[in-house]
Amino acid sequence: MSSDEQLQEWRQIALKLEAEVGKAVIGQPDTIRLINVATFARGHVLLEGDVGVGKTTVLRAFARAIGGDFERVEGTVDLMPGDLIYHTYVDAEGKPRIDPGPLLRHGERLTTFFFNEINRARPQVQSLLLRAMAERTVSAFNREYRFPHMTVFADRNKVEKEETFELASAARDRFMFELNMAKPTDRAVRKALVFETAYHDADALIDTVPAAMLPWDRLNAIGALIQKSVRSSETIERYVLDVWEASETPLAFGVRLEGVDMKRLILAGASPRGMSALMRASRVVAWLNGRTHLEPDDIRSVLPSVLGHRIFFTPVYELRRAELSDALVEKIMDKVAAP
Repeated sequence: MSSDEQLQEWRQIALKLEAEVGKAVIGQPDTIRLINVATFARGHVLLEGDVGVGKTTVLRAFARAIGGDFERVEGTVDLMPGDLIYHTYVDAEGKPRIDPGPLLRHGERLTTFFFNEINRARPQVQSLLLRAMAERTVSAFNREYRFPHMTVFADRNKVEKEETFELASAARDRFMFELNMAKPTDRAVRKALVFETAYHDADALIDTVPAAMLPWDRLNAIGALIQKSVRSSETIERYVLDVWEASETPLAFGVRLEGVDMKRLILAGASPRGMSALMRASRVVAWLNGRTHLEPDDIRSVLPSVLGHRIFFTPVYELRRAELSDALVEKIMDKVAAP
């Protein structure tokens, strides 16, 4: 089968996967599309939102559809780094035992690692996860364990602040997307969620999603093929470089926010890794849309989710991040001329 035929076949699988998850999790088409993009761009996803909007449900639905082995960890204040690596207990004969922990027990079959309420876990735990995300390896028991197919999905409760630990900047930069999952506003969707009993049982909903819809162990190969197949023009490349510079020096592009001293706002703009993530995600968007070349809308469709958490503010403005980051990215998209 030729590369073009493979890409077309996988595109149909990707679109079907997205549609099936959308049947179980209604009213969230943008979130579902972006998680699907990250899956094929081989990036990790951090999802946040109010309590009860379906964050866990949508991530579990994707894990089921992708296939491979799945592992879930609950973020708690007493979770320690070792808890991800090994599990100690006393067996029936009273002897101490050590078993592999959630990161190790599946070996190279680990495809989806779901960290629920990651901001409840201590920074030491987040640091261990950082290496696993970046290198897809962990050292333990005098050897190195590899998880070449692993994607980390995490969610963050943004409502409660007690006994929580904000993710460090380096940890946030490891996530391709930081998505805010809002409550659905469409009245028909709200009516269905409240009055149709099918949407009251999350486990039953997830069971309606076909399991292992794609050959999970080929995701890395198809992801690389997508990146090679989608081309970018010089004008697109200039636009992306302008966006990068605008994240560092917004005033140079006429970007201003009301009530903000723009000269004191930016501590650091997007990183090279962040801009690479932007291009990887944009190419997947173009592929899902059936094209082999990038268009400005491909980039703009993922720009807020890639860029917002990668611009770092000076301490005086960092406390207003939730308000300022969205506004800044919106202004950058408005002021930087797209081809």
